[in-house]
Amino acid sequence: MNTQTLGKIAATALLFCFFMFFSCTEKDYIYEIESQTILPVNSEKDKGKTEVQYISILYTNLFRKAMSPNDMLDALQAIESIGDKQVAFDILVSKYMNTGEVVMPSKEEMRSNPEKFIRDLYKRFFIRQPTEAELKFMKNYINSRPDALPEHFFFAFATSNEHFHY
Repeated sequence: MNTQTLGKIAATALLFCFFMFFSCTEKDYIYEIESQTILPVNSEKDKGKTEVQYISILYTNLFRKAMSPNDMLDALQAIESIGDKQVAFDILVSKYMNTGEVVMPSKEEMRSNPEKFIRDLYKRFFIRQPTEAELKFMKNYINSRPDALPEHFFFAFATSNEHFHY
């Protein structure tokens, strides 16, 4: 081989090594963003209500007035007489809903402004505003089911797991 060819090969190898080491380096970008723990909306509600608290809050949410001591004793006795507490609470909510005295919007009011109905429902039972996903789901649910009544939503919210906690 002559020196000229050897020089070209050496120059090409040197150029190849230069590009190999300096052209494909990976840069680390640091944005200094602190990591965040994202929890569900109701994750802070981890303390269960006592039976007295649940009954009292339930009564106030449904009837918009305070419960009398005699009504509280009757409700407690009914709860204690049934072994399965969830069934007992479901029966109690059903009994209250069937009195005809529950303060709730009419079907027409719910249908005419479903967003207000949903926001009021969350505020009344969960003491918070619905997330955008919850709001959209509930609006779609109301609009897609013409037979849905406010009573159905009140029963569902009153017996939900989130309503049992604060």
